[in-house]
Amino acid sequence: MVKVTLPDGAEKSFLDDVTVKEVAFDVGEGLGKSALAGKTNGVLVDLDFPIKEDVSLSVVTENSKEGLDILRHSTAHIMAMAVGHLFPDAKFGIGPTIENGFYYDFDLKEAITQDDLARIEEEMARIIKDDIPVYREEMGIADSVKFMGEAGQPYKVELIKGLEENGEAVSFYKQGDFVDLCRGPHVQSTGRVKAFKLLSIAGAYWRGKETNPMLQRIYGTAFPTKKELNKYLECLKEAEKRDHRKIGKDLDLFSFHEEGGPGLAFWHPKGAFIRNIIETFWRKEHYQRGYEIVYSPHIAKLDLWKTSGHWGFYRESMFPPIEIDEQEYLLKPMNCPFAALMYKTKLRSYRDLPMRWAELGTVYRYERSGVLHGLLRVRGFTQDDAHIYCTPSQLQDEIIKVIEFAQDMLNAFGFKEYEVELSVRGKGEEEKYIGEDKVWEMAESSLYNALKDKNIDFVRMEGEAKFYGPAIDIKVKDAIGRAWQGPTIQLDFNLPERFGLYYIENDGEKHKVIMIHRTVLGTMERFIGCLIEHYAGNFPVWLAPVQVKVLPITDAHNDFVFEIKERLESNDVRVECDTRNLKTGNKIRDGILEKIPYLLIVGDKEKEQGTVSVRSLKDGDEGSVGLSVFIERIKEEIEKKE
Repeated sequence: MVKVTLPDGAEKSFLDDVTVKEVAFDVGEGLGKSALAGKTNGVLVDLDFPIKEDVSLSVVTENSKEGLDILRHSTAHIMAMAVGHLFPDAKFGIGPTIENGFYYDFDLKEAITQDDLARIEEEMARIIKDDIPVYREEMGIADSVKFMGEAGQPYKVELIKGLEENGEAVSFYKQGDFVDLCRGPHVQSTGRVKAFKLLSIAGAYWRGKETNPMLQRIYGTAFPTKKELNKYLECLKEAEKRDHRKIGKDLDLFSFHEEGGPGLAFWHPKGAFIRNIIETFWRKEHYQRGYEIVYSPHIAKLDLWKTSGHWGFYRESMFPPIEIDEQEYLLKPMNCPFAALMYKTKLRSYRDLPMRWAELGTVYRYERSGVLHGLLRVRGFTQDDAHIYCTPSQLQDEIIKVIEFAQDMLNAFGFKEYEVELSVRGKGEEEKYIGEDKVWEMAESSLYNALKDKNIDFVRMEGEAKFYGPAIDIKVKDAIGRAWQGPTIQLDFNLPERFGLYYIENDGEKHKVIMIHRTVLGTMERFIGCLIEHYAGNFPVWLAPVQVKVLPITDAHNDFVFEIKERLESNDVRVECDTRNLKTGNKIRDGILEKIPYLLIVGDKEKEQGTVSVRSLKDGDEGSVGLSVFIERIKEEIEKKE
């Protein structure tokens, strides 16, 4: 007999080799029907996995994140099977799940087109209709290499050879005439997939290296129901309209240039104006909350990054060293070691703490060209960084203040919903992290208690902490429900230890200071890219680079137009005049395309009465109002950041 402990603590006894599926049906028929896999002692397994010893078990359904990943990965296998049927010479790469879907890489003799996607979908539908059973098989390394070699799959052979150090059996999943190297788990039969869609085609270097062959990548997605799939596809259409790369080009905000280097943003005047407004607001809010602003260099000696530990952990994300005067320097990939050096410039007392230093620091990280994506994934970016130095007794209060600060900043930009994750050490993985257990326990409990104090719901992410400490990550939701990485609060025991950061306590002894890394927006590039898509380019008045455009009906009204411009500018309103020799309707159309919040049309009546005819981007034609009334209205709107 084996004892199975369920998530609610209930214990059930079964005969040896009872499967996960049988346990699920024993708990309830509904659970059994919705089950996709199981987790035994925290490890994902297939439904037909035999339980041979006492375990803790949770049943994974398609409504969970893990279940959805399994459903999507199984759909990726179905897609690969269909491609193999339609393109018999196909060589298979990898096919993982990603956020919102999956992809699979293929080496094909001919280029796949959008028309081919429809053919592949038809073949997938046939495979799903046939409800083909899915089986797991295991082989030794040598047999696996031989098997995939004889099948003409060199990429799979390469992957298997990379597993030789483990010396363990290799698992495969078979469905009909298709066999794929895979860790699993998978659905029990192809008929379990109910709703899927192939989305796009792209090129991708094998294993992400530019020196490797270029493969063809097919992206797709899958959901438990067609209703959920259709909702997602509608969201994709809306997202396409909001693409910050297109809007950024249309509004002349920024650009990228191969001549300058991929992943490096060039900010045009209007985009730079928006960024300056945000940065000015950022500085003002920091000063009001007791922060001091610092600046640091863009490069430093390589030895600094060895001391901090970043060279050992993040070397692949750094640009190669630069040799200067027989010394190696690095473009800085993060700001924190610089803050540590500044802290050490003099002895600190407990009376000096907490100390809050903020910096809009530009850093440089090497991202492979295949993952670069507009402003959202770049190689040079500016972090809205800050480092807080405090005592253990101050820690929780400082965390709460950062949470409140982040909430206020997000609200100011129109983000009302977000998801929160608490990243902690993984159980049984303590060797991956530095620092004493009691310090980790204190840090994790401080973050946990701060979230509880603010009544914030969160998901505990086991094993997702940085090597130097736990963290809170806040993902903001935009206007169409997508989550974006935003504020982060990280506790660090690594830098204070490595750099010898201390303070003198009231007992006269040295104590190691606690260091908090935090951002309240993220990076300027990614945040502004997110803002563009959140607003679809329709910035609120306080952020719009041009807030008002004045349109004279004829040249005879230009003198009044310039008078209006002068009065608006004297009230700190950003204004342009459109005195081109065009019809008023054309000027209005252009103003709408430029997404100007307010257009003021001026003719004989307006000039005579001292009024303006208002057309807002939000509400359309609003009629005539006195100029003074309009000025007070827009000033209030800017002040309130509506």
